[in-house]
Amino acid sequence: METRVLGRTGRSVGVVGLGCWQLGADWGEVGEDQALAVLAAAVDAGVTFLDTADVYGDGRSERLVGQLVAERGGTGPGGPLTVATKMGRRADPHVAEAYTLDAFRAWTDRSRQNLGVDTLDLVQLHCPPSAVLGTDATYEALDTLVDEGRVAAYGVSVETVAEALAAIARPHVASVQIILNVFRRKPLEQVLPAAAEAGVAIIARVPLASGLLSGKYDESTTFAADDHRTYNRHGEAFDVGETFSGVPYEVGVAAAREVAARAPAGATTAQTALRWIVDQPGVTTVIPGARTGEQARANAAAADLAPLDAGTLDALRAVYDERVREHVHGRW
Repeated sequence: METRVLGRTGRSVGVVGLGCWQLGADWGEVGEDQALAVLAAAVDAGVTFLDTADVYGDGRSERLVGQLVAERGGTGPGGPLTVATKMGRRADPHVAEAYTLDAFRAWTDRSRQNLGVDTLDLVQLHCPPSAVLGTDATYEALDTLVDEGRVAAYGVSVETVAEALAAIARPHVASVQIILNVFRRKPLEQVLPAAAEAGVAIIARVPLASGLLSGKYDESTTFAADDHRTYNRHGEAFDVGETFSGVPYEVGVAAAREVAARAPAGATTAQTALRWIVDQPGVTTVIPGARTGEQARANAAAADLAPLDAGTLDALRAVYDERVREHVHGRW
C-alpha cells in the first residue's frame, strides 16, 4: 500500500487505515471474535494505521486494538503499526475547564494500559470545546505529556474548519482529524492547503458518511437501537455531523445512488468514495470503519485503484452541488 508521512510524527502510514469506533460501541453489536477478525484482515491487507479512542465502548476498542498490536509486532519507532487514540470525551465535552494536565495524565495512563504500551504513538484531543483549542495552556500540557514520555506526538480531532485552522497554527500539533468525504467538502478550501504548508497530517474521518457511501442502504434500511445511525440522526447525543455527515438520511441515500452510478469499472461505491479522499492533496490517510473482514479488505483495496479521472471527479462534484450542498454548506 502507498504510504505517506503522518505529519510531524515523521512516521509513514498507509493511505487507507482503519477506524475502530465500531469495534467498541454505537454501531450495533460487534462480538470480540468478529472485531479481532476485522483488525487482522485490515492489517493483512496492508493497513498500518489504526484509529481508536478511550470512549469507544469505554475502552473496549482500545483493548482489542492492543491485543492485535501485541500479536503483530507492536507500535513505536520499531513496530510495524501506528495507533492513534483520542482523549477528552470522558469529561463533560462542553466544559473547557475539564481539559487539564492532570486529566490528560489520567486519560493517557488509562489508554496506555488499555493498549498495552508505554508510550502512545499519537493522542488526539477528541472534539473538545473550541476554547480548548485556542488556549496556550492546552498545548503546554500536551507538550508536557511528550516530555514525560506518555505520548510520542499529539494532534486534534475537530468538528469545524475554524477549529482545524486554530490547531494547525500551533507548532507541535502533528495531525488534524476532520470529517471529509464526497458529501463533506468544506475542508478542501482552507484546511488541507494550510495543513500541507505546515507539515501537519490530515486524517480523514467519516469517509463513507456512516455507510451511506457504501451504496448498500436504501430508504427502507433500519439500524439497531444502539446504533448512532438510529439515535443521533438529529444530533440528539453528539454532533450531528458524526452521523451520515449531517446529511438527512433520505437525501444521502438518493445521492449515494448517483455516486454508485459513477463508480469506475471494477470499483465499488465505497472504494470510489475512499479513492476520492486519497486523491485530495494534503490528505495523509483515511480511516473507514469495517464490521467484517471482507469490508476491511475491500476498503484497503481502494488504495490500489488508479486516481479518479477528471470526468469522474466532475460527476461527483455535480452530485454534491445538485443533491447535497444545500443541506451541509456553511453548517461547519
